Amino acid sequence: MPAAEDAVSSNPDGRLRSLSEALGGIADRFERHGVLGLLLFDSPQLARVERMQGHPAQRHCLEALAGLVTALADGKLEPDDLIVTGETSRNEVVVLFFRPHAGARFYRQQMPGFCRHVLEELERQGSRLFYPHLRKAPAVATGMSVSIRNPSLGAETQLRTALEEARADADLNRRIRTRHRRTRMLELLLDRQVTSVYEPIVEVSSRTVYGYEALARGPRDTDLHSPAMLFALAEEEELIFELDCLCRASGIAGASELHPGTKLFLNVRPTTIHDPAFRAERLNETLASCRLSPHDVVFEVSEQETIHNFEVFRELVNYYRNLGFAIALDDVGAGYAGLEALLELSPDYIKVDRACVSGIDQDPARQDLLRALQSVADKTGARIIAEGLDTLEELNMLGELGITFGQGWLFGHPTPLQRTPSEE
Repeated sequence: MPAAEDAVSSNPDGRLRSLSEALGGIADRFERHGVLGLLLFDSPQLARVERMQGHPAQRHCLEALAGLVTALADGKLEPDDLIVTGETSRNEVVVLFFRPHAGARFYRQQMPGFCRHVLEELERQGSRLFYPHLRKAPAVATGMSVSIRNPSLGAETQLRTALEEARADADLNRRIRTRHRRTRMLELLLDRQVTSVYEPIVEVSSRTVYGYEALARGPRDTDLHSPAMLFALAEEEELIFELDCLCRASGIAGASELHPGTKLFLNVRPTTIHDPAFRAERLNETLASCRLSPHDVVFEVSEQETIHNFEVFRELVNYYRNLGFAIALDDVGAGYAGLEALLELSPDYIKVDRACVSGIDQDPARQDLLRALQSVADKTGARIIAEGLDTLEELNMLGELGITFGQGWLFGHPTPLQRTPSEE
């Protein structure tokens, strides 16, 4: 088999040639071999990269995709096969397979196999390949087509038809995948396949558990077990409200095993106030059935979400505070809304993001930041919870700074709550 570069159509500057630039050579090879297979990798998401970050960022991402396809072609393509980029303004990489009339094996096995290999590596290497413009690989739709040379038609005409068929196939595959993802999300919601685990919040001075934060998890042994993946899919399918309602219900239900006097920290979003189950009467009934009261529950409001929903959050905070719930401002230090939110929402707890806490025992700048936040907390009557604790040294430094609470894997990974025999 040839090396990967044998299948690459490049310009003198090393840039992969476009379909139009390689058109003459494509037509000649099609005439010579008689059969053309076309495999398309299409990433419309890169158009958004261009709008948000500029053309150089888009070009970098497209070249990263083309580079991956080219690298994986090594030993898998014939000498006359080509890899090119799509037409101007399209975020496509096109692989052209030229074959004699010798059966459909290449179309039935080789092309799909190569396609799967690219998508697998794209998923595995994406966070590195597209850095810093994307945090993970962009969504890529794939399409295939094949054309048998018909001398009564121009080779360029048949190429155009094959390209349109591959695009239609990619669009169909994209819609099938979208339908599958939505079906999967709906089934998860209908079957209530969300559970909660609880991460301890510990009093720094006494090293005793003060409360637990409820964290949602999707079905075990699936990619949706990760809350990031779970909420990303819900966001894409515009089912975030429905998922959020289920997560809150799961968080309360799982806390029925909470030790009396221990606080339950529950994440809320701007739309929580519209959930009928979280209006006064029904919410109090739910809490009572789990042996909880409003005074046992702290609602966590994300600092980053207050940026675009400040007035909505103010309404939410006032409503639930009047019912007896305490309020925590979460992710302080991870965004830019913290100061305004601290002054306007007057939270009972300030949860400082792990980015401000990690390695604090070795970082005077982080120590100064925590001192400043502690000064604000003292003046507003709030108490600080430092998130992301991993070491005893970090915990000891929090004690020296007068920080009240800490949270992190130092105290154990999030797990379901269970009563000890003496509590039953």
